[in-house]
Amino acid sequence: MSIDSAPINLTHHFLIAMPGLEDASFARSVVYLCEHSERGALGLIINKPTDITLKGLFDKVDLSLRREDLRAAPVFSGGPVQTERGFVLHEPMLMDSAETEESAYASTMTIPGGLEMTTSKDVLEALSTGAGPRRVLITLGYSSWGEGQLESELAENAWLTVAADLSVIFDTPVTERYDRALALLGLQAWMLSPEAGHA
Repeated sequence: MSIDSAPINLTHHFLIAMPGLEDASFARSVVYLCEHSERGALGLIINKPTDITLKGLFDKVDLSLRREDLRAAPVFSGGPVQTERGFVLHEPMLMDSAETEESAYASTMTIPGGLEMTTSKDVLEALSTGAGPRRVLITLGYSSWGEGQLESELAENAWLTVAADLSVIFDTPVTERYDRALALLGLQAWMLSPEAGHA
């Protein structure tokens, strides 16, 4: 007997990998979901740094980086899809009243909940001059799920979900993000069984 339920929308939520999730890309990961609809989901892993710094990334694309606060920040592995492309998760730019409500950058997705995700180089160019969004997280690659795929992984207890807290993304040391995300649910890692939770 199946009961049709309203589709869930986990946009602006964290997916927290359960211990049983052994896929190398996702083990102990925290994924920020930028978009979730009946067509599928798209997100960025926020706690898997690569060995590239933002300064190194900017050097690769022939841009200087005048933001001292960002030079040593890591570039993250956002997921296994399009790993050669950059994705910039950032706070919206503050507009003067003369400007429109549109994003300041091309190729920007506005995420309900207060962030934007930009894939165009103009956001990097703004950062290189010392301008641009104040808080950013840059990934190479992203994570995606096809229609119904994330829902079936949730049904298999592969992930916990919780409303996103921006302080976990921008203010929490990388090594503590998994535990901080769990703490939003009142959980600690030792409480999670590696077995899927079926009685």
